[in-house]
Amino acid sequence: MFKLNKLIQNVLLAFVMACSITSIFKATPYSWLTIDVLHIPVIFIVFLVLTYFIAEDVRDTFKKVFRFQQRKDKRPIWQVGVGMIFYFSQVGFVEVFVRNLMVFDLGGMPMYLVFSFMNAFLMTVIYEEIFYPKLSKNQTPKLHN
Repeated sequence: MFKLNKLIQNVLLAFVMACSITSIFKATPYSWLTIDVLHIPVIFIVFLVLTYFIAEDVRDTFKKVFRFQQRKDKRPIWQVGVGMIFYFSQVGFVEVFVRNLMVFDLGGMPMYLVFSFMNAFLMTVIYEEIFYPKLSKNQTPKLHN
């Protein structure tokens, strides 16, 4: 289960990085950067493969920056990390593959950001139930006196 957890996080993180880079190059005037095959940008496929190889190092770097190993309660950090990965993967998907959904807004805020946030929250809760069932059952807060 631990390897599957790492694999899912690494694939989604590589997807996020590839979407970010692809969306930057999507607006360039160079036609060879905007070639699509079956509505999938070729540059996205190249960056997805390249970023998959560095995804584990990126995750480890974030853990070092946030001092994940020194924390007594590791739960909030991984929840924020997994939620962030889910959120940005959905935002990246819209920015690269379905740009026509970017025009809708909800009171001035882009609708795809609102839905991505709600979905990421729900996906994080479901992910916790699947991969961290012990933590989800021990949710009684400790009161400090």
